[in-house]
Amino acid sequence: MDKALQTMINNMPEKTGKNLKEWLHILHKENIEKHSIAVKFLKTEYGVTHGFANTIVTLSKEQNETSEDLVVNQYKGKELLKPIYNLLISTIEQFGSDVVITPKKASVSLIRKKQFALIKPATKTRIDLGLKLKDIDVQGRLENSGPFGAMCTHRIQLHTIADIDAEVIEWLSMAYKKSV
Repeated sequence: MDKALQTMINNMPEKTGKNLKEWLHILHKENIEKHSIAVKFLKTEYGVTHGFANTIVTLSKEQNETSEDLVVNQYKGKELLKPIYNLLISTIEQFGSDVVITPKKASVSLIRKKQFALIKPATKTRIDLGLKLKDIDVQGRLENSGPFGAMCTHRIQLHTIADIDAEVIEWLSMAYKKSV
């Protein structure tokens, strides 16, 4: 995601009164197909400026068209991992309404004001959970970032639903809290 777009998303709650996830939910409920009509709806019904309205509608269209497909494609041939992914997402959604779930081709980014975690089906038998936890030493199941490079500082390998235990949830929660 480019820096200007990320800044706009970060400023959205202050400038529009709602975060991106809330706006996407509103547009999803309205189910407006035409871009210009959706922009006009946000401007007239909610007083959103043209720049924010256009960005929200564009991101909504991208999400509606590709999010589900991207996740489905990530788990083709790795279907046994999908319940692990689903449990991670439902756990993370309980942290707060400000979490933006952004599927990409090979992974799913979890963003608050900044990205705090990444979920990647690494093999047919393992999900790598990347976490951004600056100034935290490797310990317990928390490993070096491995394949994530600069995106994440640490990684936890998950093989079964049982691997999403109190330790993993605590690390995820800490990454979420640090991402402001």
